[in-house]
Amino acid sequence: MKMVHIIVGLDLGGAELMLSRLVNSHNNGLHETVVLSLTSLGSVGQYLRSKNITVHALGMSSFIHSPIAVMKLTKLLRQHQPSIVQTWMYHADLLGGVAARLAGCKNIVWGVRTTDVSKGGSRATAWVRWLCARLSGWVPHTIVCAAEASRRVHVALGYRADRMVVISNGFDLPYWQAPSGARETLRTQCGWNEEVLILGCLGRFNTVKDVKNFVSAAELVAQRLPNVRFLMVGGGMDAHNTLLGGWIADTGFAERFVLLGERSDVPVCLAAMDVFALSSRTEGFPNVVGEAMAMGVPCVVTDVGDAAYLLGDCGLVVPPEDSVALARGMTQLLELPVEQRQALGQQARSRIALEFSMERCVLRFDAVYRDVVNKPRN
Repeated sequence: MKMVHIIVGLDLGGAELMLSRLVNSHNNGLHETVVLSLTSLGSVGQYLRSKNITVHALGMSSFIHSPIAVMKLTKLLRQHQPSIVQTWMYHADLLGGVAARLAGCKNIVWGVRTTDVSKGGSRATAWVRWLCARLSGWVPHTIVCAAEASRRVHVALGYRADRMVVISNGFDLPYWQAPSGARETLRTQCGWNEEVLILGCLGRFNTVKDVKNFVSAAELVAQRLPNVRFLMVGGGMDAHNTLLGGWIADTGFAERFVLLGERSDVPVCLAAMDVFALSSRTEGFPNVVGEAMAMGVPCVVTDVGDAAYLLGDCGLVVPPEDSVALARGMTQLLELPVEQRQALGQQARSRIALEFSMERCVLRFDAVYRDVVNKPRN
């Protein structure tokens, strides 16, 4: 089966990493896969090329250039003649879906990931989403949602409910483990020993991630627990971010924070943490929570998207945009005896292995692909 995946870009992000995992799982001789990025190659695109996967970057710099992008996509799709076109997120759904139809391919699978459509999106994105809803009964054969919360929201917006399925993200358990001694090495590099407790967050600096919520909650934790330190990892989580630096300075505990910025050794960063916190005000299916769980790190998460569903009873769930509640959850986990905290982390890892393995995710995507090929729609 020949697959073409179309995505807005290939910088690090939840959708991009899920695409990478899925493509890698199909890189076994049974499938021929091509990846098309509307914008740049990005680090994920470079990684895929290193695995001998064909990746094209169209260089689209603005939505104004959409007609040119559609023409380029149509040409590439006619060239590659895919059995199935899988698109990822609104702009790729719209442009990739239209291009696939123009190229004569009706086996189109859209990808929907957003949960809270009232936050974190531009007017242009809202317009694209509205148009996708109107085309959802004609362009895609099937629409894959990353979260049940995403499905509900988009049905309410007018997406065709009878074409929607939910496939939660999958996690490759063998990848999510750190080399021996890596935890201690990173903590030492940060100036910390094993006597302190590390509370961490991981993700890009973005409004929807509500990093200020994490910092405000950390201040409350710092007031109560003198042996806690705070590790922040992700794009924009670095010393060059003056806004973040100002928030941290205002806590009065700036010496307790370490900002590592974007890292390639995410398992090591998670291994260094004793507790992980998700402070987002909106999510779809939060990959980072599953990654922390896969590393055996106990989590406290805001009740957004499918975060509570993913976590199950393996951690704590608090309301979003409530720093006091988040701090209370953080403190509760940090004050557990170390044996109980570690047991909770292992319970979380077991849940990922049983319910959210990459193998299970791939099987569900493959079932969708078979259905698309065997049960064509107009």
